[in-house]
Amino acid sequence: MRVDLPQPGPDELAHSERLAALIRAEIVAAGGAIDFARYMELALYAPGLGYYSAGAAKFGAAGDFITAPELGFVFARCLARAIAPVLRETHGDILELGPGSGALAAELLLELERLDALPARYFLLERSADLRERQRTTLTRRCPHLLERCGWLDSPPTQTWRGALIANEVIDALPVRAFGFRGDDVFERVVGVDGDGAFVWREGPADARLRTAIATIIPEASSFPQPYSSEICTLLAPWFTEVTRTLEAGAAWFVDYGYSRAEYYSPHRSNGTLRCHWRHRAHDDPLILPGLQDITTHVDFDALIEAGESTGFRLAAFEPQAQFLIHNGLDEVFAQAHAHEPDEAARYALAQQVKRLILPGQMGEAFRVVALRR
Repeated sequence: MRVDLPQPGPDELAHSERLAALIRAEIVAAGGAIDFARYMELALYAPGLGYYSAGAAKFGAAGDFITAPELGFVFARCLARAIAPVLRETHGDILELGPGSGALAAELLLELERLDALPARYFLLERSADLRERQRTTLTRRCPHLLERCGWLDSPPTQTWRGALIANEVIDALPVRAFGFRGDDVFERVVGVDGDGAFVWREGPADARLRTAIATIIPEASSFPQPYSSEICTLLAPWFTEVTRTLEAGAAWFVDYGYSRAEYYSPHRSNGTLRCHWRHRAHDDPLILPGLQDITTHVDFDALIEAGESTGFRLAAFEPQAQFLIHNGLDEVFAQAHAHEPDEAARYALAQQVKRLILPGQMGEAFRVVALRR
């Protein structure tokens, strides 16, 4: 899948080349190749240079993609209705992972205030100084009276806490290892450099950890078509354990696009799910534009649920985003907003927002919600 991509400007190209030079140096130091997970980690998170660490706009019309909270208030108000009972029960806090522009935090706080279910504290786990500033600006503009409840973290809380954890489009950006099959054998797809300095795919031996992980999801490699390539997030279970370790009571909501394991690792999906986003264009080449484009993969929801159940959580809900929103007051949210909006153009925009959130061809079926209780 390739599309015509907008040409980066000179400053953007210079920024990308600085990150590319860093990655090339690591490839040379590693003997000529690094696994894709390391490449993805550097491309997205290298301090000051990675996609999520640098200062370019990422969210909304001016960025590279639009998330549900960036569309408007409907998603957040429905999510608030799901979270409110847990906050009333625990009298606890909210921890949001990867809070983006701060749009979700602002609207959640305002709706929870209307529902009389405000958290004691709203923690935003964000390592990027630039994104922290954007989040603070958003919260100051939209709910200044609630800003004192907000705090920023560099890492998950070390002290035990109660309440609600939220991760909207976070897991899809966890680094993954890439692999392929040749007969009944597996190899790792690694990243090297060609004679012109461009990043290229190479094949390397799969280590024991990767082989074991793949064997749990695809027991019979020889039954799959050749060539076959995909990816696996070996970081998911340890990451989940770390971000939820101190949540002693409450619930965690994960919203993302993905599949069940059988859908994900299906013989007909023979090229995996790696996708990149640049200026609202999607394509499948993660080895270009390092630091400028987002790199994502779909989520293996079975792996997420297993990670939760192995650490003391129980599955409370697993449903398409459309069903989740309907089950959590979508009709009421829409009716209230529609009734209080006298402008016809704004009413139309509200209807379009709802359609994008729930229609099968939009976000309604592609995105799914996992809720886990502890």
